[in-house]
Amino acid sequence: MNKRKSIDLVIITGPSGAGRTTALDALEDLGFEAFDNLPLSLLPLLISGAQKDHPLALGIDLRNRDFSNNKLVEVINTINSDADFKCSLLYLDCSDRVLLRRYAETRRRHPLAHNQGAEVGIEKEKSLLASLSLEADSLINTSEMTPHDLKFQIKKLYGVNNLKQAMNIHVHSFAYKRGVPRSVDMVIDCRFLRNPHWELKLRKLTGLDSLVQSHIRSDPKFDVFIEKLDNLINFLIPAYENEGKSYFNMSFGCTGGRHRSVFITELITETLAKQNIRVSKRHLELERLGLEIELN
Repeated sequence: MNKRKSIDLVIITGPSGAGRTTALDALEDLGFEAFDNLPLSLLPLLISGAQKDHPLALGIDLRNRDFSNNKLVEVINTINSDADFKCSLLYLDCSDRVLLRRYAETRRRHPLAHNQGAEVGIEKEKSLLASLSLEADSLINTSEMTPHDLKFQIKKLYGVNNLKQAMNIHVHSFAYKRGVPRSVDMVIDCRFLRNPHWELKLRKLTGLDSLVQSHIRSDPKFDVFIEKLDNLINFLIPAYENEGKSYFNMSFGCTGGRHRSVFITELITETLAKQNIRVSKRHLELERLGLEIELN
């Protein structure tokens, strides 16, 4: 019988406001399946299911219905007694002063002090969780961290060795006549390149066709444009990764969205894929025209 594949489980705890949700989001971006405040009694059931292809992350605090320090440690020890699983406890700590400031900024009530000031709840919660910080496999103090800083630390602890592989790039082509797509990080206008639309034999073709591609390549500005574009993208990707960004949306537009933007999208997607960067592409105008079958 084949041995079951190991499943990593990261349990995140610590005082409310220390960054548990941010840490869970960062782990989810790394491919973890994330759960927040799942009752401890259900955890063995969660990991006893079918074989997983990705690790698990669980955020938990004193609001959990069956939470106790001893029970959490007991569950972790039970999981780690199975050689097929590896469970890690991450404790996020933060100074009282910063926690108070965060509660003041969000105007939230502390879960342990509904009718009292947040400082009462913070003191009570830290006292109850104190022993867990000694049991933690990893401890991060988020007092001086921004959300980006915390996400970067999470990637260093639990991400792949090459951070570039953890970032997802989405590349789109679009038609300016229909407007710029929403939620785009960078838009590049390709309308300065030689337009195949004015060649009757090319008009009904798309940027996926070699004749159209050759026509665009013949533009004297093409090679310089691609070189500068490659340099810009290669500069931006590591910068965004260091800032903790897990995805980047890039759109290339031309007038009709059929020729120039489609070809440039194809080129950039191929270049990124050769660098082992996770990249996906869409040609929005071709999809609208029912030409998406040509993408296969």
